[in-house]
Amino acid sequence: MNGQDYYIPAAAMATALAFKLPALRNNWRDPLLRSVCALLTLAGAVFTFAAPPTIEAVNHWTGVPNFSAPLVYCLITAFSAACLVLIVNWRGGPPEQTRRVSRRWILGYSAVIAALTLLFIVGDAPVERLRDFDTYYANTPLMRELIALYLVAHNVAAFVMVAMCWRWSLQVRGWLRGGLMIIVLGYLFNLSYDATKMTAVVARWAGHDLDWLSTSVAPPVASLGALVSAVGFVLPLVCQRLSDSLQNWATYRRLGTLWHEVRTSGPEGAPGVRMAWWTAAELRMIQRESDIHDGFLHLGPYFDQSHRDDALARALAAGSDEETARAVADAAMVAAAVRARAADPEGRVIGASEEGAPPAADGPRDLVRISYALRNSPVVAECRRQAALSGS
Repeated sequence: MNGQDYYIPAAAMATALAFKLPALRNNWRDPLLRSVCALLTLAGAVFTFAAPPTIEAVNHWTGVPNFSAPLVYCLITAFSAACLVLIVNWRGGPPEQTRRVSRRWILGYSAVIAALTLLFIVGDAPVERLRDFDTYYANTPLMRELIALYLVAHNVAAFVMVAMCWRWSLQVRGWLRGGLMIIVLGYLFNLSYDATKMTAVVARWAGHDLDWLSTSVAPPVASLGALVSAVGFVLPLVCQRLSDSLQNWATYRRLGTLWHEVRTSGPEGAPGVRMAWWTAAELRMIQRESDIHDGFLHLGPYFDQSHRDDALARALAAGSDEETARAVADAAMVAAAVRARAADPEGRVIGASEEGAPPAADGPRDLVRISYALRNSPVVAECRRQAALSGS
């Protein structure tokens, strides 16, 4: 692998991090968001500093042969800890327990990083190796322990991630399960990376030469594993947000009929809330629901319970289920109230009313069902016709 093979995924991680930074700035206390940003930062750093051109440059800048080796190993170790902490925070649970487990992983891997640093300082690695440090120094005292420690730490994290994500995937559905299965696949690649590295190192211990496993096979496997895992982490978050947005847009559109129905009866000259074209679907939906409830309050004096009872009986007689029948009944009452309000342009009923709130329903009103009934129910159409005849 050349430098470009490392820098491209590093740039992808940096781009993803750039999109997350505004949210992190506005919600710094969110542990899940902090964990995601830490993971993206460390993943980008691993790819950047593991690239052979960067390794050579860092060694040259510091004047220490092989200074990049413990640096990259420490970054890989920190990245392993970040993955574990992210999964712990992502899965959730009692906040105190989540913080305690996260703290243990952070402290444990911080100790590993300290040990790696100490071993490199105390040991001796005078010959610069850009690609085969693991196998070249596999039999060197203290360097041998350094290499074994970082591989074991990475291997433990990979095993734990596979086990945690696999167990969790069996308990959930949807995008989250898909993301967890992708993470499992990514960490199977990481385990393959560990296996090839360990095989090459152990072969050196036994006096054999399988360096090609470490220099030619392990790096692309690690790169693929990191990219697959990153997709697994990002996919549920992005797709769930997209799914929620689409659902909000669908609800916003479905409420259109009811919104248009009640807004025509609003006070003359009442200023509407204008939203920019980029306003989120959720805010638009909430505003439309608020407009509808305001319309209900304005129509309150014109609501006639007898229209509702009659429509409810007709809907039930036509074979509608209880929930649909209630929505039809509410829609019929709204339609009749709109006609009654239109027939009272001077608002005499409002002035004479002492109660502006609509009559209580059998439960919370399903605005989407009411909007659908206004558009499609023959019972509501008949109620409109009768209200028009009585008003003419």
